Amino acid sequence: MEWTAVTEHRAQLGESPFWDAPTQALYWVDITGRQALRLIGANVQIWQMPEHVSAFIPCESGDALVTLSSGVYRLDLDSPGLEPRLTLFCIADPQPGNRANEARCDAQGRLWLGTMQNNIGQGEDLPIVHRSGGLFRIDRDARVMPLLRGLGIPNTLLWSDDATSLYFADSLDRTIYRHFIRPDGSLEPGRPWFGPHERGGPDGSAMDAMGYLWNARWDGSCLLRLTLQGQVDRVIELPVSRPTSCVFGGEDLKTLYVTSAASPLNHPLDGALLSIRVDVPGNVCQRFAG
Repeated sequence: MEWTAVTEHRAQLGESPFWDAPTQALYWVDITGRQALRLIGANVQIWQMPEHVSAFIPCESGDALVTLSSGVYRLDLDSPGLEPRLTLFCIADPQPGNRANEARCDAQGRLWLGTMQNNIGQGEDLPIVHRSGGLFRIDRDARVMPLLRGLGIPNTLLWSDDATSLYFADSLDRTIYRHFIRPDGSLEPGRPWFGPHERGGPDGSAMDAMGYLWNARWDGSCLLRLTLQGQVDRVIELPVSRPTSCVFGGEDLKTLYVTSAASPLNHPLDGALLSIRVDVPGNVCQRFAG
């Protein structure tokens, strides 16, 4: 398998790839670099954010959501990169000292957002000393429903095909959990589903059309393809030290994109957006319904 760097851009902390099938566009972010990026064809657009940005998700209304440290904002995609027009949509987590991390929309177009203690300093990583994070669901009318508290580093947000289960990782525990979703939308306590594992810690994930979960392994230089029973089906080696997440894209959803972060090992492709052709299509990403 031969990986390709999609662009010349190198992120400090690349994350949250999103493939928008209607426009054949790839969205992702550089959290530390405070950049929201969009790739259409060979053209990369970059919006410079005023704060750390953890996710960049298009909306059905034509703009996009960006999850910043101070809240969830709407971004006018016609605004210039150095002067982005932002409008506050909601504040999901009012906890001082927290920042947004993982975010993804479910099949109904509702945003699920995981938050954590801010671990980004002035060019250095800060230690996680508080499990102050939470998981929140945000409806199209900006109503916020708290779902989980006491989280360390929330990662991976995927749902079973029948929408009865959430797969959700806490990287501080090095574990992916399975939460059953109650009829009222609340979550049952998580049951360990996968991990810990010797190949790094769990970061972001994507699900393929067969229901297998592809998990990026921070400090593991690989993806793990996991069965519905939480068993390793395949190890996909990567030319980067710290893969952060992945998504399926392309016209047939058989191009796998992987974001990555810089690392002390200084591998040449660390921080690159990578792509490769795979033998199974992925599931479509869902836009925000609002």
